[in-house]
Amino acid sequence: MDIHPHKNGIQPGIWVNLVIALVCLLFITAFLLLPLFIVFTEAFNEGVLVWLKSVGDEETLAAFKLTLLVSAIAVPLNTVFGLAASWALAKFQFWGRNIIITLIDLPFAVSPVVSGLIYVLLFGLHGWLGPWLDKYDIQIIFAVPGIVLATIFVTFPFVARELIPLMTEQGTEEEQVALTLGATGWQTFWRVTLPNVKWGLIYGVILSNARAMGEFGAVSVVSGHIRGITNTLPLQAEILYNEYYFTAAFAVASLLSFLAVITLILKSLAEWNTQRILRSSK
Repeated sequence: MDIHPHKNGIQPGIWVNLVIALVCLLFITAFLLLPLFIVFTEAFNEGVLVWLKSVGDEETLAAFKLTLLVSAIAVPLNTVFGLAASWALAKFQFWGRNIIITLIDLPFAVSPVVSGLIYVLLFGLHGWLGPWLDKYDIQIIFAVPGIVLATIFVTFPFVARELIPLMTEQGTEEEQVALTLGATGWQTFWRVTLPNVKWGLIYGVILSNARAMGEFGAVSVVSGHIRGITNTLPLQAEILYNEYYFTAAFAVASLLSFLAVITLILKSLAEWNTQRILRSSK
């Protein structure tokens, strides 16, 4: 008697795997590939020349430049913070360590709109520091500094959150050996710690940059939507769409989507390298 009814057929576990893979494929198609296809289709609906004219508009170019400027300021600052925080939290034990880890995760829990409102409360004309800033003609809200601050707040966990588990898993043995051989703290960091986490660092920087370029909620609150001055690319796309310039809006959205696809490719490469290094170190 055959006690293996599935001997000549597909095992039940394989069917489960196929169903899960199909569901994942359907979700990816519905929520990632289809929206991207629609965005690019609508962006080039009237031809390449119209697309070039839309993205070459003076206000759109100003939004593009501002987006790059904000990312160029926020990402390096968060990189420095992420390195310092992850090194301290992963390599040392001290009182308040868990509190700092919780605070690092705070932007993940707080709505971006709420974080923008916090900066308005702090630096707005009727905020806590508003009268003092107005006295010295310093403008933060409805200006570039406010956009930078809001972007830093919503993106600063990404680098630290990628490096803390990586540094913790690697331990402190190599650093201790370097110190025993006479290396200074800075030499140990630059020649031992940093090379070991470089791909994780790149991965965190890529994620931080992607969020900085695509941030909408917090930036929308603090920007004031001043055309050609405080509008980033996401805000510019919203304004164009609300004013029924659909082709131009989708052209700006396609530009953001293109940047997102490049970021996704770089992210995948960095993630693959990080996993490869971890496997080789075991």
